[in-house]
Amino acid sequence: MLMMITLIIGGLLLLFAGGEFLVRGSVGVARRLGMSELLIGLTLVGFGTSMPELVTSLEALAEGATGISVGNVLGSNVANVLLVIGAACLISPILTNPRALARDGLVMIAATILFAGVLWFDGFTRLTGLVLVALLAAYLVTSVLMDRRSGSPAADVHSGEAEVVETHGPLWLSLLLALGGIAGVVLGAKFLVTGGSDLARVFGISETVIGLSIVAVGTSLPELVTSIMSAIKGKSDVALGNVIGSNIFNILGIMGISAAVYPFSILAPSSAPAGAPADVEAMQYAPGESLVTTQDMGALALSVFLLILFAYTGRRLARGEGVVLLLAYAIYMAMSFNLIPIPGGPA
Repeated sequence: MLMMITLIIGGLLLLFAGGEFLVRGSVGVARRLGMSELLIGLTLVGFGTSMPELVTSLEALAEGATGISVGNVLGSNVANVLLVIGAACLISPILTNPRALARDGLVMIAATILFAGVLWFDGFTRLTGLVLVALLAAYLVTSVLMDRRSGSPAADVHSGEAEVVETHGPLWLSLLLALGGIAGVVLGAKFLVTGGSDLARVFGISETVIGLSIVAVGTSLPELVTSIMSAIKGKSDVALGNVIGSNIFNILGIMGISAAVYPFSILAPSSAPAGAPADVEAMQYAPGESLVTTQDMGALALSVFLLILFAYTGRRLARGEGVVLLLAYAIYMAMSFNLIPIPGGPA
């Protein structure tokens, strides 16, 4: 038990520290090489803050823990909105510019709908993964071309994402930070997947729930820190843009790369592969049953709906909205762990 807890806590700490070092190191290197703040914010910050999710998902699939992999991405997107934005709102109200967030917001909605469709049809093939990655590349290229135009409101948001990341020191230090960050993320992901799988087996909890909760919150820590720092520095619209961008990266990039490298099915097997940690999934789900429930998809849809409602129908996400988001996340987590009875569910 002690070893399991140590692995989980150690994995979370390494993911957090590794993600922070990777972002700061890679941004520092990019600035020394003369890359624009716009390009840094649109690519490196997005990739860097999503790196813990990517490595954790790949590690989970490599270990046969499909529930942790899919739950990690779905849960991270839910946590980014309900937990990260909710917490940022409590610290400082978020002023929004609907014009600046319109394009990325529409892309996030489209990506979420696409993700739901792939989940529904269990279509995580290698071809699907490559298509998702291609869509991410197309989005990035289009965004760069559009944001380079003078007067683009979205350009200020993406540039602000880079400006929030402070870098100091020479090139060699930035390189060292980036390499150390990669090592920390890889090792942290291994610890977290191993500890999470052990936790699921010991307590008879679905690995998907572990992915949706502990793993998702852990891999969302870089987004939480970035958003809180943005709010503190008065760049609240950047906090919102960071979450929207991260959710796009999670679906198109992480799920895309994961499916391209390790094609998988979200349907529970009749029995777990020999030696694989996913045996708890066979206990929690009937053969052929989806590892992702309608409750989980409902939480994802609700998070997107609330984000659009609060960000695009007004110009401020105040502390009241933050309380609503955090309360929604608390209820979802309680339902996931069966602490709140689910209507029509098992007693």
